[in-house]
Amino acid sequence: MTRALPRAAAALTLVFAVSAAFASTPGGATTVPADHTATVHRAAAVRPAAPGSVGYDIVDTAGGVHPFGAAVSYGNLLGRTLSAPILGIAQTVTKKGYWLVGSDGGIFSFGDAKFYGSTGALHLNKRIVDIASTPTGKGYWLVARDGGIFAFGDAKFYGSTGAIHLNQPIVGMEASPAGDGYWLVAADGGIFGFGNAPFRGSTGALHLVQPIVGMARTPSGDAGYWLVANDGGLFGFGTASFAGSLAGHPIPGGQVVGITAVAG
Repeated sequence: MTRALPRAAAALTLVFAVSAAFASTPGGATTVPADHTATVHRAAAVRPAAPGSVGYDIVDTAGGVHPFGAAVSYGNLLGRTLSAPILGIAQTVTKKGYWLVGSDGGIFSFGDAKFYGSTGALHLNKRIVDIASTPTGKGYWLVARDGGIFAFGDAKFYGSTGAIHLNQPIVGMEASPAGDGYWLVAADGGIFGFGNAPFRGSTGALHLVQPIVGMARTPSGDAGYWLVANDGGLFGFGTASFAGSLAGHPIPGGQVVGITAVAG
């Protein structure tokens, strides 16, 4: 049985948190102190890489991969002619590789990432916007702009927003640690949870400078996740900590389109 988190519920939770208190901190970060805490990072930041730290890779439309914290780059598509822009990234279970996905559903594998199928040869009603790996690393999901789900390998279907009227299009996806559910995120930061993916907060009730383009959960479990905007700004929920961002930096491959997390 699947469950979809109504947008209204997400908005009500965050509206309460925002009305409770807003605390501005140096460097452009804003913290909303509540049960579903959101730390908003807009300022430019360096890339710390302490041993054992958390990290994440941010990907741009040209297939450039930008590592922060403990994350490592295993290759990119910069300089290659692409038939469609890159719109998503997902780490392998070993964290020694990743997949990039194009808007046509074409898959590009790096490191120890293996190919399990694509929508590159299919006619799509809406473009593909992201990819998420199963916990075994033997499959992945692709999600389309309307929230339609395409499952490959050992990935299972837990529901979609394909039949739901959306205020904003779906732009990203992340799987729960056990692979028994997943989150979808819309351009306004609204979160839709399916299966056993718990709600940790959203930006659905905030005014965003730039739209959300992707999400990644914390490597340690489902206690938090990041949302990333197309200028590289980071929004952390639950236990998701800040390891750097591209906000304020030039992005060689165009705009940011996705994020994937690793643990050092």
